[in-house]
Amino acid sequence: MLLSKVLGVVLIARNGDRYNYYQDPFTYAGSETETTALGEVESNRLGSFIRSTYFDSRSPSYIEGIRSDLVDNNEVKVRVKAGVEGSVVFDSAIALLQGLFPPNPNNKIVLANETTVVAPLGGYQYVPVETVEPGNDRSLESWTNCPKFEKHIKEFYSSDEFKAKAKEAAPFFSSVKDYVFGRPTTLENAWNIYDYVNSELTHNKTYAHRLPPTFLEQARHWANYHETGVFAEEDTNGIANIAGRTILHTILSSLERIAFNGDPLQFMMIETTYQPFISFFQQTGVSKEHPELAGIPDYASAIAIELRRGSPPDVRDFLRVKFRNGTTGDFEDVHVFGHHADIPLTEFIYRAENAAITSNKQWMDVCGVKSSVDILGFKTTTDNYFFYILSCIALASVVFGAHFFFKNRRAEQRRLRLQGQEVSQVVYADYGAIVRPSAAAAPTEDVHQYGAVNPYDDHAFVGEDYYPERPLWIL
Repeated sequence: MLLSKVLGVVLIARNGDRYNYYQDPFTYAGSETETTALGEVESNRLGSFIRSTYFDSRSPSYIEGIRSDLVDNNEVKVRVKAGVEGSVVFDSAIALLQGLFPPNPNNKIVLANETTVVAPLGGYQYVPVETVEPGNDRSLESWTNCPKFEKHIKEFYSSDEFKAKAKEAAPFFSSVKDYVFGRPTTLENAWNIYDYVNSELTHNKTYAHRLPPTFLEQARHWANYHETGVFAEEDTNGIANIAGRTILHTILSSLERIAFNGDPLQFMMIETTYQPFISFFQQTGVSKEHPELAGIPDYASAIAIELRRGSPPDVRDFLRVKFRNGTTGDFEDVHVFGHHADIPLTEFIYRAENAAITSNKQWMDVCGVKSSVDILGFKTTTDNYFFYILSCIALASVVFGAHFFFKNRRAEQRRLRLQGQEVSQVVYADYGAIVRPSAAAAPTEDVHQYGAVNPYDDHAFVGEDYYPERPLWIL
């Protein structure tokens, strides 16, 4: 279908290159990792490509009416996954935005005194970014700390199909053992094997010279099988598709906003990791039409969901879905839900909305999480209950201790003071030593007359000479 104009775009982008990263094959809890200069360049190039595609008025896919010279924060919104791999995803988002909205000397202001001030770095554009932490929003990381998802993983590993694949993969895992340095060489650990081999091949020259041919391709093949089995299943509402089910809510709500004429939003960018790509392609039937896409997308890959206005006589809103795998090539059309052309927006919403998880409460129900504490990643075990009780007791002790301290302090201030001498004892210090002079050397009346001095004043006493008129403390 020839469509006249693009009304807006929802972009889903994967992070760029990073150092080796480990994921627990049963819980998908992750280790620490860092982005690389290569990853930042990849994401920056993706940003430049997106700019030339959707923000250049000469492009056939130009978003009609969007401001392209300087970012309009009412038209553009950015959400970034901040869970596992969080710092890498955030860095990738910033690098992408630097390519999407490069420095512009028009990013300036004229002050009242007629002075013109240009933003730093030649007009750098600061685009607001919403980080999505799994502790308060599960939309971009729904698969961790999800009991039913972990149960699904165990069932996948124990299935007859997986066991048959493990026997088939055994020769490769036996031969790759010398190149992964102690990491478990099993099909359950296939993703970690691939990620290590791929990272070392990219960053380690000695390793790259030693790795036998086809090892990377074989590692990726088994990792693709593994991740597809974990993050995709035929049932659109299945627990394996949870990564896609939670991101669907953001996609649908953004498309509805873009379609509504009274809402200024025209470009929604979601920076995330690879898992939602696998689920989304499975849920929408893309991986069935394109089996080569049923696996892990390359770094800095992107899905663009374009909202387009149809040409007369059919002026309905349609969706065109495009995919770019990695940093080379152009977007390619991928058709969803069995269509071989653009799909009407209303049909897409109708077929996808029932699978979408729209809130943390719904996520808890789907995952079988019984306490909101588990959203933060804590397990409600006996040890944690004991820890919570001890913490509450400690906090209560601090509160009650502070209460009684201030209560006694106020009582002391309100105490009735009688006329006359109240000094019962005077303590002197001789360079840190506490001495108690005789009554003759330190008459009480003289001491009472002058009061206390600074305890850190080293001129109060010199040698063995006492100055009773300058006492250190009055007790």
